[in-house]
Amino acid sequence: MTAGAAAGAGQRRRVGRLERSALAGVLVREIVNFSSYWRATTFSSTVEPTIYLLAFGFGFGALVSRVNGIPYVEFVGTGTVATAVLFSSVFPAMFGTFVKREFQRTYDAILAAPVDTEELVTGEALWIATRAGTYGCVPLLVAMVFGLDPSWGMLVVPFVAFTTGLGWACFGILIASLMSSIENFNYVTSIVVTPLMLVAGTYFPIDALPGWAQVLANLNPLFHCVEIVRHAVFGFEAVDLAHLGAIVLFGLVTWRLAIRRMERRLIQ
Repeated sequence: MTAGAAAGAGQRRRVGRLERSALAGVLVREIVNFSSYWRATTFSSTVEPTIYLLAFGFGFGALVSRVNGIPYVEFVGTGTVATAVLFSSVFPAMFGTFVKREFQRTYDAILAAPVDTEELVTGEALWIATRAGTYGCVPLLVAMVFGLDPSWGMLVVPFVAFTTGLGWACFGILIASLMSSIENFNYVTSIVVTPLMLVAGTYFPIDALPGWAQVLANLNPLFHCVEIVRHAVFGFEAVDLAHLGAIVLFGLVTWRLAIRRMERRLIQ
């Protein structure tokens, strides 16, 4: 029996048991490793969305002063939270998971301990979501420098960013478990991630889109994140519960799919 098969047999006996000690072990390992490269990760995860905010906010802001009664810089600033969450969750999940599985063989070592695939995927996703929840708040801080008034509703933004980041982290892990080559991530980035980022209500309201595009936008988890964050800043609405439900559903579905597919991949 190979090492992967032996690990797989052990995992099958423990599936369904999310043990706190196993999750803590995965999280501690990630935190220790993160301490060695946090500067570069923090720089890329915060500067890129900020550049989008400044470019769109002041570029289009010179042509469009207000959108739906909101100053355009503030409209983009609240929407760019979703972009920051996306960049700091789906890409680290895709590339990091693939590298650790295929090149570094980190997962083989972790699964030799009393940790199963469910705990491994959950721990990885929780850690990535925690970072996304933190980095996702940066665009709001930048927007406040340019005139966005703080509000009590902003206190829920880290929670919304964390929940959204959890779904996208699981999505990234799922993609990493499906792909046999790291170059194939280009297809996902071009066909899935980039279009969803653009059609999320971040830079322009979706009610300006054709009817069919508005329907598709409502299936976009990033759109629901943008709507909740924007309402948290300018005033909550009853529909925000539905937006939150869509984000939670996205996270649950991608979480279970990522676990199932990663189990199959690691047994091979």
